[in-house]
Amino acid sequence: MQIEDKISQIKNQFDINADWEKKYEKIIELGKQWPGMTAAEKVDDLKVKGCQSQVWMKAELTPDKKIIFKGDSDAILVKGLVALALTIYSNETPETILKTEPTFLKDIGFDSGLSPSRSNGLYSMIKQIKYYATAFQYLLSK
Repeated sequence: MQIEDKISQIKNQFDINADWEKKYEKIIELGKQWPGMTAAEKVDDLKVKGCQSQVWMKAELTPDKKIIFKGDSDAILVKGLVALALTIYSNETPETILKTEPTFLKDIGFDSGLSPSRSNGLYSMIKQIKYYATAFQYLLSK
């Protein structure tokens, strides 16, 4: 599935006209369904800086040069935001990740509907995803 298709699916899940209670319910549902990480994987080196809740994220490069992300949070709502971001960007090439800006977050109202600390945390996650993509792109260019 192309990244544009994944973005389209996410946009459809979060009806732009839905109230925030329904959007929060959907985010929590995503968090409950997300596999997360094992306790052993939740090490300080994998913590995402800039998140009020604890968020861990790791990435690995597959043989076909795509990045697979794993992530988790100690807060169920934030875990849903992790699931949302990683659903979009996981299993994509570094190049695709770097060229795909998170405008879908604004399209579904996350720029104004989330609290400032959650919004900042979400954008910190996106920044970390882009950081991993930059690092893997550099490794692939060698």
